[in-house]
Amino acid sequence: MKTKKFLAGAVTLLAVATLAACSSTADKDIITMKGQTITVSEFYEKVKTNSAAQQVLLSMVVTEVFEAEYGDKVTEKEVNAEYDKKAKELGETFESALASAGLTSETFKQQIRTNLLVEYALKQAAEKDITDEDYKAAYEAYTPEVTAQIIKLDDEAKAKEVLAAAQAEGADFAQLAKDNSTDTATKEDGGTVKFDSTSTTVPTQVQTAIFALEPGQVGASVVNVVDMTTYQTSYYVVKLNSKTEKATDWKEYKDTLKEIIVAQRQSDSTFVTNVLSEALQNANVKVKDEAFQNLLSQYIQSDTSSSSSSSTSSSSSSDSE
Repeated sequence: MKTKKFLAGAVTLLAVATLAACSSTADKDIITMKGQTITVSEFYEKVKTNSAAQQVLLSMVVTEVFEAEYGDKVTEKEVNAEYDKKAKELGETFESALASAGLTSETFKQQIRTNLLVEYALKQAAEKDITDEDYKAAYEAYTPEVTAQIIKLDDEAKAKEVLAAAQAEGADFAQLAKDNSTDTATKEDGGTVKFDSTSTTVPTQVQTAIFALEPGQVGASVVNVVDMTTYQTSYYVVKLNSKTEKATDWKEYKDTLKEIIVAQRQSDSTFVTNVLSEALQNANVKVKDEAFQNLLSQYIQSDTSSSSSSSTSSSSSSDSE
């Protein structure tokens, strides 16, 4: 989700820069050496335009605003569950991954908590004002559950060979999957999968190819899918076994369609920006230092921008007199 990318800059390296906001510590020495010192205020002036420092400030602001508004909506149990999930996914590399990101267990949990708070706010906003037209549009794009078989391969030439074998009369698609598929989750079941168009486990390109088939039909060509995290291409041979007849009344799928609409809104960058902007404006967040106005300008108007606009307006008025 985009909110996770938005908050990914929760690095602790530059958090000390916030000390400069307090006059009693602004001239406190951080480093001393022969004939020289580096104070908090000097450090702040140097690092405040650094992109990492900007992300730290943004993360701090978002955390404060959403904690105040939705703090009671996310429990410690939920945070720990997400933390444990990430730790399990990374296994032995988890600790080194935290260290390389400049995070500790506690700061990572805080990052998770902030993400969950924002996700809660987005979900609440996304569930509002859903119209019948929204439901109907989602219904038109929705395909009910199908049962299919897939064979995933890493080599295109091999995939074409398997496709030719699968298209041959009397071909045993299940055995071809067991013998050739690199998808360990499905190969032992002959590549069998069940899904509808809301699936996140079956690649979109594979879904589209299968939905276009008739029951019992093997795809006419190999389906190429690029993993955008690794840029590796996988090759799929597909077959449709059966499909559920689509009901004529969209209301029969209302709950599913609502999930689709909410998910689409949550993944819409404009929608996410609007929700964040409203939250920051409701919290009356004001940017006092011009160095940070560009980072927050898409969400709120800085005091420096307001002053500039007012000055321009006053000048124009004077010139016209």
